[in-house]
Amino acid sequence: MHSSCLISLTIIAFFTVSFAGGERFKEAPKFFNSPECLTIENDDDFVCSDKAIHVAMTLDAAYLRGSMAVIFSVLQHSSCPQNIVFHFVTSKQTHRLQNYVVSSFPYLKFRIYPYDVAAISGLISTSIRSALDSPLNYARNYLADILPTCLSRVVYLDSDLILVDDISKLFSTHIPSDVVLAAPEYCNANFTTYFTPTFWSNPSLSITLSINRRRPPCYFNTGVMVIELKKWREGDFTRKIIEWMELQKRIRIYELGSLPPFLLVFAGNIAPVDHRWNQHGLGGDNFRGLCRDLHPGPVSLLHWSGKGKPWVRLDDGRPCPLDALWVPYDLLESRFDLIES
Repeated sequence: MHSSCLISLTIIAFFTVSFAGGERFKEAPKFFNSPECLTIENDDDFVCSDKAIHVAMTLDAAYLRGSMAVIFSVLQHSSCPQNIVFHFVTSKQTHRLQNYVVSSFPYLKFRIYPYDVAAISGLISTSIRSALDSPLNYARNYLADILPTCLSRVVYLDSDLILVDDISKLFSTHIPSDVVLAAPEYCNANFTTYFTPTFWSNPSLSITLSINRRRPPCYFNTGVMVIELKKWREGDFTRKIIEWMELQKRIRIYELGSLPPFLLVFAGNIAPVDHRWNQHGLGGDNFRGLCRDLHPGPVSLLHWSGKGKPWVRLDDGRPCPLDALWVPYDLLESRFDLIES
């Protein structure tokens, strides 16, 4: 059955997967390729297949419920769901998290990659919200080093979003030969607020955003990106991001977690993507997480960036209106807590 024919079954056609301690996830239905899809012949080769759509995400206990919803939404709306390969980066509880994924998506093509948080912890500066200080938030900086060198392109997705469109459209975004990544840009945002007065008052620092840029730099959200991994490696962009993080430890030049180093390195030099692929900010701001409306225009991806997460607000009995759009992708049968170890 084609994946689009299964939309009406997404609520009722589940099996239940139980774990010790009352943790219960549902098993999602299996989605099948449409006839026009290319076939990945050998399952052993899917990790490096150039026929596959490669998706990278982080995986941890705190956001597991959100991650499961992302996977489900990607598969449900894909025309070639059997050609999607997920690459999960995790730092703790690798085996247990893998079991959750396998149990809810027994047919899923995926690999899990360990992430050494010790290597990054010393570079993390406190930000305006403690959740932004998680080492896994910085894993996107290292994707080109963590993922197999055979991969040339990957879509990176945060764990607080859902897709309502075919991810192949995003994956196939045109990226010029001299550009490393693509993402929706928001040039109406006040770019100066992402850096401190110390940064702007130092000409040797602020000039960075004026030189070697294809166009004036604009804000972009790093929760949805199409990344050319081979170009990233060739340009040694991980090192360039780390250099800004090292400077931040000596001089406070920004406040907002892992985003500012990306802006310093890439803003003005990315391939723009239609805003429909990141209807961001649905989690409100970083302080109160108040309800927000959708931005004008079509929607392919809804992103609860900000403090408010839909599963938390739903469990607290204080959902925002748009949180109802996330509910059909929630695979959790009952609330649970994973203990970090």
